[in-house]
Amino acid sequence: MENFPHPPKKSQLGLWTTTSLVVGNMVGAGFFLLPAALASYGGIGLLGWVASGTGALFLAHVFSRLSRLLPKEDGGPYAFTRKGFGDFAGFLVAWGYWISCWTSNAAITVSLVGSLSSFFPILATNALAAVLTGLGAIWILTWVNTLRIRASGVVQLVTTILKLLPLIAITLCGFFFMHWHHFLPFNRSGNTAFGAIIACAALTLYAFLGVECATIPAGNIENPEKTIPRATMLGTGFTTLVYLFGTMSIMGILSVHELEHSVTPLADAAVSIWGEHARYWMAAGVAIASLGALNGWILIQGQIAYAIAKDRLFPAVFEKLNKNAVPASGTIISSLLVSLMMVMNFTKGLVEQFKFMLLLSTLTCLVPYIFVTAAYVIISMRREPLSGKSWFRILFPASIAFIFSLLAIIGSGEVIVFWGFILLLAGIPVYVWVLWKNKSKNNPQR
Repeated sequence: MENFPHPPKKSQLGLWTTTSLVVGNMVGAGFFLLPAALASYGGIGLLGWVASGTGALFLAHVFSRLSRLLPKEDGGPYAFTRKGFGDFAGFLVAWGYWISCWTSNAAITVSLVGSLSSFFPILATNALAAVLTGLGAIWILTWVNTLRIRASGVVQLVTTILKLLPLIAITLCGFFFMHWHHFLPFNRSGNTAFGAIIACAALTLYAFLGVECATIPAGNIENPEKTIPRATMLGTGFTTLVYLFGTMSIMGILSVHELEHSVTPLADAAVSIWGEHARYWMAAGVAIASLGALNGWILIQGQIAYAIAKDRLFPAVFEKLNKNAVPASGTIISSLLVSLMMVMNFTKGLVEQFKFMLLLSTLTCLVPYIFVTAAYVIISMRREPLSGKSWFRILFPASIAFIFSLLAIIGSGEVIVFWGFILLLAGIPVYVWVLWKNKSKNNPQR
């Protein structure tokens, strides 16, 4: 394969397609199994959504501002960090974000298999059948993402619209079937209220991963300086409302015991409202949503690796574009890692497996968020001196986003933090190896 330039304008993503990338990548696995994961905390889990939603909106603001300052930069968190702190920091951020992408895709695949178990019960009891189904979904969408980027964008827009219909239905209708005593006791965790909210925020923040997605394929977006900020804020705000009220509806319909043992909480809630037949069309909506999220993140995993490799900070194979101007090699290699992660983790229970992968994915994404918020301040200071209103306008949202990301890392727990930082440190040998390879190419006599 040869290197090709960015696709022509007619093949680029517009406002609605870009917004669907943001919404579609966020509204995926997170909304569907998280009500079950939050059940043990009680009603205080809703405050976790409020906290993570607030933090996500501040992060969205930071990414929106950076996309205006650097509208042509591919790579999102990586590109912004590299501009602020240099190559090494940029590489570590990209490495962590890339890990987050394929870990997230593994978790989304688990959610997809869980939703399909309503149609095919064998998927809930037979690990081999579940693994083969997950692998099929991963590789069909990997093939779609080796076509022109607009093909992936169309799939993303259609699946986003289809997934939102059942989510909005369960959110609106569920309020007429709620049992308010299901929220009591309000804090079931045995921890302090603050500790429970932080722990819930760490779980629910996973569902907001994707807030930055519009900034990554910047070179493939029409009028990026206008489209990216609008899509980022619009997508994040809408998703926050869907998450908060959707979870409230589900927790009000199902008891704590029912939620804790449910692998399809949305479908179970739909059954309580409309009867047993509703399980199938709700499960279909969940499956479509998971497919849409998986499609979007497969796109992103190839684009982020391409952006690093283009700057000669990642193996050259990730920079290669196919005849459709798509980084097919990087997309395929990333999907191999997604497949491996999914197979390795299919030994645990579905909800426990999902919680482990989403927390690991969240941690490896939170570190890039911290670097990006700091880079935002540095890049802004280079553009204009901080004084008066500009000081508040820049530092306030950056500080909130930074503190929130830091607290979410703390709430992830010791085991997740340990494995997350081990994975981040594993990138250093890769960085050294790439530098050595580049030096050897520049000095062939050595």
